[in-house]
Amino acid sequence: MNGEEIVLMLGNEAIARGALEAGVRVAAGYPGTPSSEIIEVLAEWAKEHGIYVEWSTNEKVAVEVALAASFCNLRSLAAMKHVGVNVASDTLFTATYTGVRGGFVIISADDPSCHSSQNEQDNRLYGPHMYIPILEPHSPQEAKDITMYSFELSEKFKIPVMVRTTTRLSHSRGNVRLGPIPNIAKEGTFERSPEEMSCLPSNARKMRVKLIEKIKSIEEYFNDSPFNCINGDSKVGIIASGLAYAYTMEALRALKAEEKVSVLKLSTLYPLPKKLLASFLEGKEKVLVVEELEPFIESYVKAICCELGIDSRVEGKNLIPLAGELTPLIVLEGIASFLGEKLVSKSGFKLEVEVPPRPPVLCAGCPHRSTFYAIKSAVRKMKVDAIYPSDIGCYGLGFYQPLEAIDISLCMGASIGIACGLSKFSGKIVIATIGDSTFMHAGIPALINATFNPSNFILVILDNGLVAMTGHQPSPVTGVNAMGEKVKVVLPEDLVKACSISFCKIVDPYYLEATISTIMEAIEHVQKGLGPAVVISRRKCALTLLREARDGKIKIAKNRVDEEKCVGCLACIKLIGCPALLPFNGKVIIDESICTGCGLCGHVCPFKAVMRVET
Repeated sequence: MNGEEIVLMLGNEAIARGALEAGVRVAAGYPGTPSSEIIEVLAEWAKEHGIYVEWSTNEKVAVEVALAASFCNLRSLAAMKHVGVNVASDTLFTATYTGVRGGFVIISADDPSCHSSQNEQDNRLYGPHMYIPILEPHSPQEAKDITMYSFELSEKFKIPVMVRTTTRLSHSRGNVRLGPIPNIAKEGTFERSPEEMSCLPSNARKMRVKLIEKIKSIEEYFNDSPFNCINGDSKVGIIASGLAYAYTMEALRALKAEEKVSVLKLSTLYPLPKKLLASFLEGKEKVLVVEELEPFIESYVKAICCELGIDSRVEGKNLIPLAGELTPLIVLEGIASFLGEKLVSKSGFKLEVEVPPRPPVLCAGCPHRSTFYAIKSAVRKMKVDAIYPSDIGCYGLGFYQPLEAIDISLCMGASIGIACGLSKFSGKIVIATIGDSTFMHAGIPALINATFNPSNFILVILDNGLVAMTGHQPSPVTGVNAMGEKVKVVLPEDLVKACSISFCKIVDPYYLEATISTIMEAIEHVQKGLGPAVVISRRKCALTLLREARDGKIKIAKNRVDEEKCVGCLACIKLIGCPALLPFNGKVIIDESICTGCGLCGHVCPFKAVMRVET
């Protein structure tokens, strides 16, 4: 895709395209919605354009790989979701001290309303905390343009730059004008400069002083950024950033108030351009700040007014919600209230038909369903009281009825660390669950801790061979990397044994009785105080099985209900909640198009009304 054509792109695709047009040579990340498509798209283009792309084991490693490329004078990018920046922050906080050589851009995809995340954190706050410049686009086109600009900015000031997006921008589509992709066959070159790259205290103290001066220079530079602009000249003002700006302009058009309000569009969020803000605020009677999540800009604007003696009434979170993502309707109502306008119609801003709620559910035949059922069955048979810490992944859906096999879920890898503590202080059997990729991401140090500080709990590693929740990206257990190259498989059992865990057994959750028996054995091991017991529940993701069956690579059996034996008790639906099980005419039928023949429904049916059929 070269030339001046215009194409419809996701915000994430536009970011990837911007990186390509900017001459990126290295890209790394860890799968996490809403950021995943950035690395996926770059991986698709990698060989054609001679760039290196990887899914790293976690976000910290991704940042370190990309930063190393920058140290070698190559342009690089690291992409992750907002909580991934927490993992990477240890390196990023110091990377702003060392600075960079080749342009280095970090994409933080925030998730207001927690669509696929455990929190709503606002990563703009990392700006003043890390001293890292932050920019935020408001459309796919601007996402591409700001990505390119950020590489230039990074190289100009020799500093990492963060581009903040949100779910709605990452996954919305818009027209994007394509530019040429440069043909850069550049090899990395590293020039030694230990005083600039080794953050020993004596060096770091000097680096911090230089970093503060960089940020002051960038603030001046941002006063003239092409991505900030003022529309209108009124005594009433609105300051908006990101998608909030797009919603603001829609709301003003709907209210026919474009001429009544002056709007400052801000895309450079840290350091905020003080002179530009001061010139906008001068003479304003009142100003509304429209931004998503925290009052980041609002607090800064109030501080400027106080510092410069500007007598403007600044409003924000009193009219714009602090929690949840913004929508056009929310912004319309907030602006209408600010302007004292009465809303005559919400047409075009509100769905006339409400979409029915669709509860989250594990896929039909998901091996995690069988594993959770086996865990609960083993606990019942052993007559023990258990606590179930879990982790971040598809298996998080084990929280819901009817499985209810999760008591605690915090962040990547936390299930094992939490299990270490619970096993010491709760007096109960602790059964933690974690996915294979999450185990590689952040679980290993906690499992080492379980040996180093002896703990007694059961860990069940749910190994489905890839990162399923975010779109089937490869992980170290898959045997293939982001660019489709075959690589050695890293087996969880080898790492478990390397952590000096004596009890490590592998089960196939489709063989339910054997799985239950093994978990009971693990409980006995823990009851004897013999240390952690690890059970690896290994079975391919059900969607992978269905795809392979449709491609003719494998044959899978299906389940079917014998109508004569089925009495319509719905025990199968109530006990396992598989979406392939459907009530029909007082009985149960199985949707064979999504059934993978796992056999769990047959196990729980009290009347043995489920039979296997070959397809």
